[in-house]
Amino acid sequence: MSANFLTSTNLIVQEKQKCDITIKLHYNFTGRSLKSNGDQMDKTSLLFLIICSFIVLENLMVLIAIWKNNRFHNRMYFFIGNLALCDLLAGIAYIVNILMSGANTCNISLTAWFVREGSMFIALGASTFSLLAIAIERHLTMIKMRPYDANKKYRVFLLIGTCWLISFSLGALPILGWNCRNNLDDCSAVLPLYSKKYVGFCISIFIVILIAIVILYARIYVLVKSSSRRVTNHSNSERSMALLRTVVIVVGVFIACWSPLFILLLIDVACKAGECLILYKAQWFIALAVLNSALNPLIYTLASKEMRRAFFRLVCGCLAKSSASRSLPIQPTPDQSRSKSSSSSNSPKHKGFIQSHFQSKEDKSESSFQNGNIIK
Repeated sequence: MSANFLTSTNLIVQEKQKCDITIKLHYNFTGRSLKSNGDQMDKTSLLFLIICSFIVLENLMVLIAIWKNNRFHNRMYFFIGNLALCDLLAGIAYIVNILMSGANTCNISLTAWFVREGSMFIALGASTFSLLAIAIERHLTMIKMRPYDANKKYRVFLLIGTCWLISFSLGALPILGWNCRNNLDDCSAVLPLYSKKYVGFCISIFIVILIAIVILYARIYVLVKSSSRRVTNHSNSERSMALLRTVVIVVGVFIACWSPLFILLLIDVACKAGECLILYKAQWFIALAVLNSALNPLIYTLASKEMRRAFFRLVCGCLAKSSASRSLPIQPTPDQSRSKSSSSSNSPKHKGFIQSHFQSKEDKSESSFQNGNIIK
């Protein structure tokens, strides 16, 4: 009996010692717990997992819709597709982060910990840089006031590649050495192995991006407003108000989702270990920033009528096909077939005129989206 008790005690001790000593040291110093918080944390994690799964599915459908429709193979939609890819990866990274957090933190190596947190920085950073790239592209388009040149797509890929290069560089800095392994007083409470100087550096960059996005969209609105004054009519006034509403939504959602996390990390930089209790609720602030990845497709992608049509066609396509396959084909009667053939023979020109009329309206609407306007 005593031998079994000693054996089980030794197993428990060995299990507790499985945690990497550096991870354990930094978590204990910053006051972060390596234990799970019971049922409440499980419910919270489940909620976050559901939201992240929705983010992944939503952005995956956007990517498929852009890939399948040749009309979306232009510069603006390349930026939209890159943003959807960033948000998709942000959702996946947060799912992995949740599954590897809590008590599971002790089961990973030091390198895996840096990869876990770095992947979040890379994905969210790439998403933020993509928002800036979209704002820059729309601003340049409004200044030039001309359609996109298909021969200059290499500039788009260069800008997208730069976004990813900067994001990977920022996310890799801690694992390359910019951390607090040899200086506990410099450790972040939200990210116990990250240097406060590094966190402050990243926040400074993201705040500059936020200010740049606000300025660019304000400039876009001013340009549209000034052009509307030259040609004063009711449609231009409505166009300016629609653009103003969209700018407010774009900037407002970005600020609402990211500002709380920025403020929290600034508090983290300023506070000493264990002084600011709000830092131990960081998962809610991070989740709010990740929620921006769920709202981006609704703001940027579905602003286009053609994109909405392709998106909903993709959503409803499987349901329509499954219902059609279950239904039996209806054989027309001879009278019905003659009626249909006669009516079809008399209506091709009229039908083609209607289709061309609506197609031309859609083309005009879509071209206005590609020229920098995001509401039709």
